[in-house]
Amino acid sequence: MFSRRSFGKVLGVGAGAAAAGLTVPHGGATAVAVPAAPATAPAPGAPASFPPIKQIRAGVLDVGYAELGPAHGPVVICLHGWPYDIHSFADVAPLLARQGYRVIVPYLRGHGTTRFLSARTFRNAQQSAIAMDVIALMDTLKIHRAVLAGFDWGSRTADIVAALRPERCKALVSVSGYLVTDREVNLKPLAPKAELAWWYQYYFATERGRLAMEDKTLRHDLTRLVWDTVSPTWDFDDTTFERTAAAFDNPDYAAVVVHNYRWRLSLADGERRYDGLEKRLATRPAISVPTVTLDAERDPFTAPGGGTTYRDRFTGPYEHRTLPGIGHNVPQEAPAAFAQAVVDADHL
Repeated sequence: MFSRRSFGKVLGVGAGAAAAGLTVPHGGATAVAVPAAPATAPAPGAPASFPPIKQIRAGVLDVGYAELGPAHGPVVICLHGWPYDIHSFADVAPLLARQGYRVIVPYLRGHGTTRFLSARTFRNAQQSAIAMDVIALMDTLKIHRAVLAGFDWGSRTADIVAALRPERCKALVSVSGYLVTDREVNLKPLAPKAELAWWYQYYFATERGRLAMEDKTLRHDLTRLVWDTVSPTWDFDDTTFERTAAAFDNPDYAAVVVHNYRWRLSLADGERRYDGLEKRLATRPAISVPTVTLDAERDPFTAPGGGTTYRDRFTGPYEHRTLPGIGHNVPQEAPAAFAQAVVDADHL
C-alpha cells in the first residue's frame, strides 16, 4: 500500500499535493502486489508518459494501446474521451499498476496510432461500434473480464459494455454517470445555457465544422478552446496539450469525430449491423455490475442533482462521488480520486 510520500512520487507531485494513498475497502484485498512496469519517471515538472505503444489487430482496427503493470494482474481498461487521448490516464495508470493491476489504455478509433485495417471500412463512430471495438480488443488480448473506467466517450463506451455484456465487465467507473445516447431525446432542445456548452456539436453538423476539423491549425485551436472551457480550474501547460493534440493527426480523426456528433443528432446514419444493439440501447438498459460514478463539479456537462438523474440506471452495488473544483477531464485533473474509484469499484 502506498504511503502518502510514495503516492506523491508516482503522481510526480509533492506529497502535500497528493490525496491520501490508494486504499482497499475494508474486507477487500488489493490486487497482487507485483512490481509494475510503469512509465519512465518524468523529469521534474514534465508530464508523465507511457512506455512504448503496442499495436494489435482487433476487429476492424489495428489498435494502439499503452500497457502497464503485471501481465497476469487483474485487468483495468481505461477509455478516453474527446478531445483527449490516452494521456488522460498518464498519472492514473502507474497508480493502478503499482497496486498490481494490468492497465490497458487504448486509443479509440480515429485517434493516435489506432488505424482501420481497410480503406473501405465506413468511418463510423456511433456508440455501439466503439463499444464493440473494446470487446474485440478484449477478445484478441484474451481478456475475459475487466474493470472498465472512462470519461466522456469513454464513459459512454464503458456503460454500453457493462449494460449489454455484463459478463465482460467486472466493475465500472463512469464519469458523468449513465451516458448511453438516446437519439430520440437528443431531438428535443435543451435549456439555452446547456445548449451553449454543446456549441461544437452543432458546428460539426455543418460543412464549415467538418472543414475546420480537417484543417490542422483550426482543429488544434478548436480542441484547445474546448480544453480551456470545460476544465476552467485545470492549470495545464502547452506541453501537456500538445502531447495529446498529436493524437488528432490520425488520418481518420476528422471523419470519426464529425460522424460521432452528427450521428447523435440523427444527422448521419450508422451501420445496419449495429441496429440490434442500438435498439437495445434505446430502451436505456440498466447496469447491474458494481459501479462508482463520478461527477466533476466544474464540468459544464455535469447534470444537476448529484447523480439523482441517472441513479435508477444502476441496479448493482453502487457509490456516487462529486469532485469539487474539478472539470471535464477527470482522470488527468484528479488522478488520485479516479484511481481510488477504480480500486473501490473493484471491491464493491
